[in-house]
Amino acid sequence: MAAGNRRGAHVSTRGGYLAAAQRAYALGCGSFQYFPKNPRSLGVKSFDRSDAARCLEFCREKGIASIAHSPYPCNLASPSAEVRERTALSLLNDLDIAESCGSLGVVVHFGVYKEGDPLEGYRLMIATLDSITERWQGSCRLLIENQAGNHGFMGMTLEELVQIRSLCREPDKLGFCLDSCHLFASGVWDGSPSPAWASSPAGQAAKDHVLALHVNGSVYASGSRRDRHARLGEGELGMAGIAWLLEHFPGVPAVLETASDADGTHLQQLRRMLEEEEKLG
Repeated sequence: MAAGNRRGAHVSTRGGYLAAAQRAYALGCGSFQYFPKNPRSLGVKSFDRSDAARCLEFCREKGIASIAHSPYPCNLASPSAEVRERTALSLLNDLDIAESCGSLGVVVHFGVYKEGDPLEGYRLMIATLDSITERWQGSCRLLIENQAGNHGFMGMTLEELVQIRSLCREPDKLGFCLDSCHLFASGVWDGSPSPAWASSPAGQAAKDHVLALHVNGSVYASGSRRDRHARLGEGELGMAGIAWLLEHFPGVPAVLETASDADGTHLQQLRRMLEEEEKLG
């Protein structure tokens, strides 16, 4: 599998950022995703900038793209001002690490708000994003990820992604990461090729700003609003839809967040991604 493709997987940073890039390259990945720090904490990490610089140079030399994934406690729309500020500081730290590693963006989940007027949740999310972008001067972008619906109604549709970005003061610092399982579980997508959302006004507006894909199967049916990833070729989301998604976003880094194959790697799933694409080609 040539490293010049843009298909890859989430990899461990055990041993450092360069080690993560080397791990992805050894697997034949053309892209990879990693956690820049502890994914369970909003703490700010003091990181080894020399290791990050070596990661950047290695990826440039090998032609590998990378994206970082923010910690799970991040909540851009939290009703708590303290949590929103901790989220902002954590994401600024992630952006610094990712930029140092040569990554194109940091993935962050759409905000969650379950209190009172839902419009307040969107307002808080926009304010938090503005607070981050006004303090960030790098080229690495914050990539808002669509939700499956398991945390509430917010962030399931492309209309929401597009509208939130358009209402922010510095939209050029923001992009999108689409998760195939989330699109499917939310009910936005039934898994068929050429779905209505792709040709909708929001789908067309979003397309140029989708800078990363999470390629995951779904254990549960479309519309279940249950976020449980399945290996490619297993579960309810078929490979025809996955292949279409990859074709619809050509050249966009597409990473697996699924359980590994029997050999402990994602090699078989990576090969299956490429095989399905070749059928369409």
